[in-house]
Amino acid sequence: MNKSDLVEKMAEAADISKSAAARALDGLTDAVAVALKNGQSVSLIGFGTFTVKERAARTGRNPQTGASIEIAASKTPSFKAGKALKDAIQ
Repeated sequence: MNKSDLVEKMAEAADISKSAAARALDGLTDAVAVALKNGQSVSLIGFGTFTVKERAARTGRNPQTGASIEIAASKTPSFKAGKALKDAIQ
């Protein structure tokens, strides 16, 4: 399912126009991104939790040359599914 498919399903489920559903989806993704950027987590009870995880700096290897390279520390978004979502797919 891609974004346009999701917008269509949201519009049908909420009985709203596709443009309104697209704005709502964009608003959700923007709000989650801003919260994560500010170091907050976003919990949607029954669906899941979005958080930011920190990766430590580490030594990697270039697969072409075999040379060691330093990989810088970074932050990455993470999602942990909630119980209701896990139960829904079983």
